[in-house]
Amino acid sequence: MQSYTSASSDQPLLQATIGDHFEQTAAQFGRRDGLIEAETGRRWTYAELNDDVDRLARGLLAMGINKGDRIGIWSPNCAEWTILQYATAKAGAILVNVNPAYRSHELQFVAKQCGMRMLVVAPSDKNSDYVSMAREAVQACPDLAELVLIEARADDGGADDDGGDRGAGSGAGGTGEFTFGQVLDRSADVGGAALKERMAGLDQHDAINLQYTSGTTGFPKGATLTHHNILNNGFFIGELLRYTEQDRVVIPVPFYHCFGMVIGNLNALSHGAATIIPARSFSPAATLQAVQDYGGTSLYGVPTMFIGELALDNFSHYDLSTLRTGVMAGSTCPVEIMKRVVNEMNMGEVAICYGMTETSPVSTMTRPDDTLAKRTETVGRTMPHLENQVLDPVTGGVVERGELGELCTRGYSVMQGYWNAPEKTSEAVDSKGWMRTGDLARMDDDGYITIEGRIKDMVIRGGENIYPREIEEFLYQHPGVQDVQVIGVPDDRYGEELMACIILKPDAGILTAEDVDQFCRGRLAHYKIPRYVDVREAFPMTVSGKIRKVEMRQEAVDRLGLG
Repeated sequence: MQSYTSASSDQPLLQATIGDHFEQTAAQFGRRDGLIEAETGRRWTYAELNDDVDRLARGLLAMGINKGDRIGIWSPNCAEWTILQYATAKAGAILVNVNPAYRSHELQFVAKQCGMRMLVVAPSDKNSDYVSMAREAVQACPDLAELVLIEARADDGGADDDGGDRGAGSGAGGTGEFTFGQVLDRSADVGGAALKERMAGLDQHDAINLQYTSGTTGFPKGATLTHHNILNNGFFIGELLRYTEQDRVVIPVPFYHCFGMVIGNLNALSHGAATIIPARSFSPAATLQAVQDYGGTSLYGVPTMFIGELALDNFSHYDLSTLRTGVMAGSTCPVEIMKRVVNEMNMGEVAICYGMTETSPVSTMTRPDDTLAKRTETVGRTMPHLENQVLDPVTGGVVERGELGELCTRGYSVMQGYWNAPEKTSEAVDSKGWMRTGDLARMDDDGYITIEGRIKDMVIRGGENIYPREIEEFLYQHPGVQDVQVIGVPDDRYGEELMACIILKPDAGILTAEDVDQFCRGRLAHYKIPRYVDVREAFPMTVSGKIRKVEMRQEAVDRLGLG
């Protein structure tokens, strides 16, 4: 049997824009909580949230924003992020997600590459002087005409800056500079009928979002996503999670990434569930406190987030009894961590989601009635209305079930392309619409898919192909290991050797290469035993929680003198 699956559904694809569908949801669940910002205590019912979305959308129209204009959002998680997400969808502007970790040259690259017209900017804080860097971008980016500054609040961790009360036309170089509140106030200049007219002129297949890839190798690329792409992906994730208006979804993952924006906001808000923002950026304690304080039924995170929560000294003091489900995604989930999440966090229905930004993002997912083995050893089955296949990376043919190859996805979720980069698009999406993921995968007889790692992460030692995930899963069984990543480093004799980069549990003491060798000896093939061990405090990661193995390899090469 070939490694190919397609998934049908009794529930048809939604045929609506994001704005139209949100209005329907708000009309149905108007009095229920829609958005809660735990750090500040601000909260909105669905009716209140829809009103503020409309106000902001009308304010954007008053400022001359046209359908298709690119509006950037450069901010950690906050309520204004969600409001802007839906306001741009109603106004027909393309929301450009800018990584909060970016610095000046990266911001300017994105702004120039997409022709950004407006940038909505977070208050400066101890980590990033967003406002100053945004003003620098104005000087360098000719299309950037307006800056909108989200006001700092005394209780949200933002720092005061000198732009908080500037009015229109006072920005650097004559650029219009406004506060978020001033844009809301501009809504008085545009009536509701004008917004309805704008919404009526939108199509579900219009581009509505640019998600810039992390750029861990080379310059970031802007995946161009439509209403149809991301609304349906979010909706069907919620269907498989069995969301209703009774659910309260705690979202500590970043909105700038598909995980927060689609799996988080679009998923929950398409089902009448409440969305809860624990903090501007991830804090294990703030996340569990939000679950406890607001009765969270669902919790999201990349594996490192769950590891951090489970490692809290007072973890057992938090009341997590309301949890039932959630999503773990972003990188491969260690089996032992998944078991602890199920057993110790009361998340018996937690799902693994797998995908990539270019596929909106989820293409496979586990189901609540899957066995624990399927939910810890696989990334589930193909999502409704999508197709998946596993191809031989050399011949391009579909491999047999159980054989290793590159996973490819096709269907409604595949991006329109990379913004203004047709050559890059053709490299990623073939003429038949298949998106190449770059991930090594196997498909079993029941259609469950296991990700073995990135093609580029595969280590070739003395002619043996080694997949780091297998060794990582084994090392998680060591009593002193809290987290581990395995990488390949250059070696004169074998071409590559293995290095285990390990974060130890607090009481683990010392762990040497000899200790790891003894733990592995007789239990792993000799060529899979790491030659080097690097005990470290943390791993370099993207904001979305993906481990930057390229950076780890370079650090190892420099430290060991293997260049």
